Amino acid sequence: MKIDRNYILALAEEILTIPSPSGYPVEIVPRMEQEAAKYGLATTKTKKGNLLITYPGKTDRKVGLSVHVDTLGAMVRSINSAGEIKFTTIGGPIWPTLDGEYCTIRTREGKDYTGTFLSTSPAVHVYKDARTKERSPEHMYVRLDEIVKTKEDVEALGIEVGNFIFIDPKTTVTKSNFIKSRFLDDKINVASIFGLIKYFKDNDVTPEPTVTFIISTYEEVGHGAAFVPELDEMIAVDMGCIGDDLTCTEYDVSICPKDSSGPYDYELTNRLIALAKAHKIAHAVDIYPYYGSDVSAARNAGNDFKGALMGPGVHASHGMERTHVQAIEATIDLLIRYLTEKP
Repeated sequence: MKIDRNYILALAEEILTIPSPSGYPVEIVPRMEQEAAKYGLATTKTKKGNLLITYPGKTDRKVGLSVHVDTLGAMVRSINSAGEIKFTTIGGPIWPTLDGEYCTIRTREGKDYTGTFLSTSPAVHVYKDARTKERSPEHMYVRLDEIVKTKEDVEALGIEVGNFIFIDPKTTVTKSNFIKSRFLDDKINVASIFGLIKYFKDNDVTPEPTVTFIISTYEEVGHGAAFVPELDEMIAVDMGCIGDDLTCTEYDVSICPKDSSGPYDYELTNRLIALAKAHKIAHAVDIYPYYGSDVSAARNAGNDFKGALMGPGVHASHGMERTHVQAIEATIDLLIRYLTEKP
């Protein structure tokens, strides 16, 4: 089974540089439409911006594979008298990891200004609590890389409340085939589903079911794929958790029977585990203690289907994330088995 890892990693590196915090799909979704068009696949967009890509299958069984292209981020909350920008979070980043990180503020007119997230006690030579102050939006601000001394100076640049703040992802692919970056959750799987599509096209493989790839744009805030087309089964392809008493590593595909939203479908989860075992795919089965997925959102909205959750093991979620190409390939391998073997 030949999966084009170079294509997947190159696409991942590209899309990780395209800003797309929840609520800002304006650049990334057209890029995904362009990628789908390369393979001659039909696409539609929902009113709130989700992208649906249809891959015809051999049967009338309908399967959805959801990935989310939205990321964590921030937004301008206020500007103080000294010209410092206070912010509100989008999603749940680990804010201590962002102290000192670079960012970009985009105005409503499309102008970009760079800056840095900082503690309000940023210098050890000045502040006694520089090392100990809590790193949270209440105790942090964005230092703008412009000559601004007052609130009015900042406003004169066009910066105002509600402007998006994009966090630098710092994407790196190492010689040892790790990919480390913010927002691997879930852009690594956006790249992976296109790797799956490329595999089907390159090898003239038709999946058993008709597949709808759902690229959602509000997953990080809880309602990404709340409404989906009529499906028999839906799998959220999202990051697998690593740590504490979990067994997953950065080299495995993780299969989750239960997260914070409750259990996933018993039969579908069992099928994924059985396929992984039968084909000797490196995998782990873990409970995620603090997690919800696009399948969770779709079920909560009342959609009727069998739902499951799986994805590559990602270390340090919502911080400086990392996974290995082996986990990406294991995830795609399992999806190929799931879509090409009769249930």
